[in-house]
Amino acid sequence: MGTCPTLSAMGALLWFRDDLRVQDNLALLAACESAEEVVAVYLLDEHSPEIRPLGGASKWWLHHSLKALHAELRALGIQLIFRTGAAREAIPALAKEVQASAVFWNRRYGASRAIDADIKQHLHHEGIQASSFPGHLLFEPWNIANKQGDPYKVFTPFWRACREQPAPAYPKDAPDPLGGTPSDFPTASLDQILPLPTWPHEFAQHWQPGAAGAYEALEDFLDHTIDEYADGRDVPALGHTSKLSPHLRFGEISPREVWHAVAEHPAHDSEGARVFLSELGWREFAWHTLYRHPDLATRGLDRRFDAMVWEHDPEGLTLWQQGKTGFGLVDAGLRELWRTGTMHNRVRMAAASLLVKNMMIDWRLGEQWFWDTLLDADEASNPFNWQWVAGCGADASPYFRIFNPETQQKKFDANGKYVNRWAPDWMAHTPVVDLRESRARALTAFDAIKGLPR
Repeated sequence: MGTCPTLSAMGALLWFRDDLRVQDNLALLAACESAEEVVAVYLLDEHSPEIRPLGGASKWWLHHSLKALHAELRALGIQLIFRTGAAREAIPALAKEVQASAVFWNRRYGASRAIDADIKQHLHHEGIQASSFPGHLLFEPWNIANKQGDPYKVFTPFWRACREQPAPAYPKDAPDPLGGTPSDFPTASLDQILPLPTWPHEFAQHWQPGAAGAYEALEDFLDHTIDEYADGRDVPALGHTSKLSPHLRFGEISPREVWHAVAEHPAHDSEGARVFLSELGWREFAWHTLYRHPDLATRGLDRRFDAMVWEHDPEGLTLWQQGKTGFGLVDAGLRELWRTGTMHNRVRMAAASLLVKNMMIDWRLGEQWFWDTLLDADEASNPFNWQWVAGCGADASPYFRIFNPETQQKKFDANGKYVNRWAPDWMAHTPVVDLRESRARALTAFDAIKGLPR
């Protein structure tokens, strides 16, 4: 019977989460600098209550991203192990199994950071070093506050405060390969822990998960789109977006890399560059908000909305999910989402507004659908943006701002190119609501909670 492999006395365990890259990965660098041998792990944790189980689209992306990361790490002489389980038990157990003297990871900022704190304490008690590093954000949440020391609730002063900070650290290169061959610890297979969902038939036609796809998307954006970004980003048929959001969501590229690539581009002073960096700022604002409000996906920041009476309309919700609302722009967006795993941001706002403010369906049901079907759905931006549309979030759209999907279609898809591509039959469907009547009903409902304490 063979003996179980172990690391050398100076071995390290590297724990990957939403940082699936070898470039600008501070935890990876620290592990390689401090240890003679490194073994990496990706733990699929669907057991810890602080972890929100991934949606189907995210699982498709993660499967392919981990496959790419596995190859990149192997080229560095590092084995990537796949495991499942609750992190509080699984990570310390794995550290003991491989006899690691240190464990490294990059920080998380939602409710799951409580898990990390518990694990760090447990490891220290066992005499194992545990070190965490920044990597998912441009600025750490505890460093951005107003003059009273409180977090910002409005984006503009928040982003101004961020821009007054020293520039984000310059990205680090990947470490040099370690000597020797990768270790050979027992591991589950990727197909075992993350079987591919059956419905994303077209995803691979539109996306390349992994760091190589991230850098290709960034290069394409800087070469062809950044100059037109400010004016073209709201027109869905143009496709003038960076296509970086799922890559950032899984950490295949760091926000620092994106920031400095834009800063060093000849168009760095253009309106397109300014607007694009402000979109990175909105991502930052969402994560800083989640840091202060870990229940962002389940409760509105404006507590008056706890008293909102939502419609129970399973049939209407299904029509919305299937892109059969009878409103062309919304239907096109929801069908684009199902087929490609993404939806243009302008269309997301129109689709969300129709569901929440015209159909009066709870924003959390729409958020859950996006969580399951969007490739870029993360635990901060997805609920943050739904709360923004609903009117109950940080710097939210006022409750009386109700997007008219017909007006939005005329303004941003006047020639029908986008709608005809994704929902050519939209006029065959009876509108799910009368826009004028449903607007009046929504305003009445919002007026009913207006006087309640926030």
